[in-house]
Amino acid sequence: MESSTTELPSLLSNQSSGGCAAVDMTAENTLFGCFYILVFFLALNGNSLALWIFSHQRGSSSPANIFLMHLAVADLSYVIILPLRATYHLTGGHWPFGEVPCRMAGFLFYVNMYASLYFLACVAGDRYLAVVHAVRSLKVRRARYAHIISFSLWALVTVSMAPLLVTHQTAEVNGVTVCLQLYREKASRNALISLAVAFTPPFLTTLSCYLLIICSLHRGSRLEPALKLKALRTIGLVMLIYVVCFLPYHASRATFILGYNHPGVSCQTRRGLSLANRLTSSLTCLNGAMDPLIYLFGAEKFRGTLMRLFCKDKAGMSAATSGELKGTHESSVSAKSEF
Repeated sequence: MESSTTELPSLLSNQSSGGCAAVDMTAENTLFGCFYILVFFLALNGNSLALWIFSHQRGSSSPANIFLMHLAVADLSYVIILPLRATYHLTGGHWPFGEVPCRMAGFLFYVNMYASLYFLACVAGDRYLAVVHAVRSLKVRRARYAHIISFSLWALVTVSMAPLLVTHQTAEVNGVTVCLQLYREKASRNALISLAVAFTPPFLTTLSCYLLIICSLHRGSRLEPALKLKALRTIGLVMLIYVVCFLPYHASRATFILGYNHPGVSCQTRRGLSLANRLTSSLTCLNGAMDPLIYLFGAEKFRGTLMRLFCKDKAGMSAATSGELKGTHESSVSAKSEF
């Protein structure tokens, strides 16, 4: 976790960073504000529906579905503060909500991001066991173990980010209240260790599991062609979320920490680093809008329930859809794989 006791947004710290003149960020703030509002509605609707479907599924859930359900909870925990971030931008970088909401905004930002990373890694691990070790993993891939792992991860992430809740995070600058947690424009190089420890293990786990799955599918497996295609589609979607939402942020943060306060760095370079920091920070919240696609393509019961929900009112379609979904689900269970 990064130190945040003296960090200010670049707009307010330009004058103390080598005499750089302040720049007009009205258009930038407007775009960020509208972006957060759009993501809020997409993520709120998608994850609320997903959580409702997961909680109303009959019978025991697969480990993958349990991890996905916790992923939806993580997304919703961050979605609720997106209107605050939108307001912060639309009011020109002023934080009118006070100290406690500012702390919560930073806390939920990191809890969501790293909980999402680890739950995606858990899904990848479960898929690896289901495809590569389908028979031998039957005793391990149980709902009870998935719940234990999930709650353990929640405890780990929450405890790791808890210091953000007890650190002062607002400051008055030129009559404007800023929330230091939203954009960390200064950080010690020790933060690189935190970035590496929090991001590298789940990323490498996810990447390794999916590469092993692809190799197994390439060599030939007992999965039906339709299930193989679904597996590859889910793998591609998860890796797309990493490339769009998480890799840019961590690469940008590392570059920012190493370069922002380096002697001889020009004002233009500092502004570029600051903009990249804000942009990649905003991209991380896209995972809340993209994760429902994983539920749609990666969870058989979820897709079946969703289709029945939207097709039940169509004449003559409900029974056919139900029978088709049942057959698909039975095929999936027999293969011990629910992508």
